[in-house]
Amino acid sequence: MHNELKITVMQTLESNKKIIEESTNPISLDLPDFTTDSYKDAYSRINAIVIEGEQEAHDNYISIATLIPNELEELTKLARMEMKHKKGFTACGRNLGVVADMEFAKKFFSKLHGNFQVALEKGNLTTCLLIQAILIEAFAISAYNVYIRVADPFAKKITEGVVKDEYLHLNYGQEWLKENLSTCKEELMEANKVNLPLIKKMLDEVADDASVLAMDREELMEEFMIAYQDTLMEIGLDNREIARMAMAAIV
Repeated sequence: MHNELKITVMQTLESNKKIIEESTNPISLDLPDFTTDSYKDAYSRINAIVIEGEQEAHDNYISIATLIPNELEELTKLARMEMKHKKGFTACGRNLGVVADMEFAKKFFSKLHGNFQVALEKGNLTTCLLIQAILIEAFAISAYNVYIRVADPFAKKITEGVVKDEYLHLNYGQEWLKENLSTCKEELMEANKVNLPLIKKMLDEVADDASVLAMDREELMEEFMIAYQDTLMEIGLDNREIARMAMAAIV
């Protein structure tokens, strides 16, 4: 699996190269004023979300390794990347003189966190991978790509590097589910019904703060659904199955 993963990672990175380049070299936009109290207030929550998200990801990959110990080395490598990202985003807040609202962020992730822990206890690897390596990673990639276009110079540089790493994480879960689709499809679709709606609720919850940072809620949701559905297609689901799974986001 490791060699196949490397090949597919390269293919994924290549196919997304244009997206990354467009995100990192956008048409000139009106940037928000990073010094206002309203910006810093909103940023305290958004920054906390990405910091907590990276911590959750680290912990989740370490936990997933207990279910597939033969993948320990690869999953540990992914987990280490997440901690590097956490340090980078912590520095972004410090650069703006903002203290991240970590209490808010922990509540923000609490339902997904709880669902992951239940799946882990039951040994439901498919559900764990859906939550962390597909839903959360697609959520992060879409949000980071939108944010890069309106970020302050320091945060933009940090986020550009993070996005490139996140494609590796998305690809890891994608490849495992693809290889095991014949035996995990039913659990994948059931887990999707429970967890995909949470992503929409999470986006709605931070829509106002994201708007202050010049990030449009509709664009965030659109970017997420494109990334999510593209991943489902790569896993091997057909158009009807993908449409059925995507409907869970709006029901």
